[in-house]
Amino acid sequence: MEQRIGSSSQPLEGAGFDPAFIPGLTSPVSERAKDEPEKEPRVAEAETAEEATSEQEETEQASPSEPEKDAPADGPVFEASDRRARLVADHRGVRMALDDQECEFRWDEIGAVETETARFGKRYTVTVHTPDRRWYPIEIEAPARSHFKEWDEQLDAVLDAYFEENAE
Repeated sequence: MEQRIGSSSQPLEGAGFDPAFIPGLTSPVSERAKDEPEKEPRVAEAETAEEATSEQEETEQASPSEPEKDAPADGPVFEASDRRARLVADHRGVRMALDDQECEFRWDEIGAVETETARFGKRYTVTVHTPDRRWYPIEIEAPARSHFKEWDEQLDAVLDAYFEENAE
């Protein structure tokens, strides 16, 4: 009679053990695939990536950047940023960026815009609320607390010019 030494259960695979596993999109990496050495396709991928960027640069140089079609000549713009965060509100909507993450809301996608200042410190928080009851806050570190009043006035001017116009 032959007996196996060790456990007879197979190791678990999936999102709990492999953070890169996405059900339905990727299959778990099998032990065989982990043991195989990488081959040279990466060199070919790098060459095609370099070719694609050079072609993109050529097309950008051939056609100079044109101004936006719907850019108003004299519209208010609100911009605030610090070392990590950036907020821009203009005729196109509200754009927020934090580190390498960015999001953009058109005026028809916005239900409300809320501002808040920290009681202590220099954090200015702008929260964009959408009609489907979601909210997206961003905190910007102001150089001084005196900027809060100026930023509120600039943001109010942008909201009065564009947000009320689309709410009708």
